[in-house]
Amino acid sequence: MIYMKKLMFVLLLAMAGLVVSAQGQAVKWYSIEEAVALAKTSPKPIFVDAYTDWCGWCKKLDSDTFSNPVIAEILNTKYYAVKFDAEGKDPVTFQGRQFVNDGSLGKTHQLAYALLQGKLGYPTVVFLTANSELITPVSGFKTPAQIEPMLNYFAGTTWQKQAYDEFLKTFQGKVQ
Repeated sequence: MIYMKKLMFVLLLAMAGLVVSAQGQAVKWYSIEEAVALAKTSPKPIFVDAYTDWCGWCKKLDSDTFSNPVIAEILNTKYYAVKFDAEGKDPVTFQGRQFVNDGSLGKTHQLAYALLQGKLGYPTVVFLTANSELITPVSGFKTPAQIEPMLNYFAGTTWQKQAYDEFLKTFQGKVQ
């Protein structure tokens, strides 16, 4: 009986792996320190997904948006994507400063507070330049079709030259 349960578990894991591989590539997630180091040697902007374990919309962003093959491809090729637990306990060094979660901000990590500019809501994605400078946080759940233009807009220098509303007028996405 125990053998059958183990066998079923292994088969379910194998089937889940096939489903993920059939959907396309997965997002390669980095720590913030890894992303900053990589951006120094091979410059690309940094995308941060600030999430919490209890956030249902964060889980939906993972399952519906980041699992989309178009979105995963953009994140993997045009950004260093960071998954950051906004209530995590690990200290983080960013821009020469150490950020901690010492309880002074409730459950919130100091880095999350800084990146989200004190506007704590989850999920929030944060766009940073290759030099780790804050471009903007964007809060709330986004579908693949909603986030695709944002990812393309902030991936290069378009955001410095053109208003987002103007960019949207000519943007043609790949998300179906």
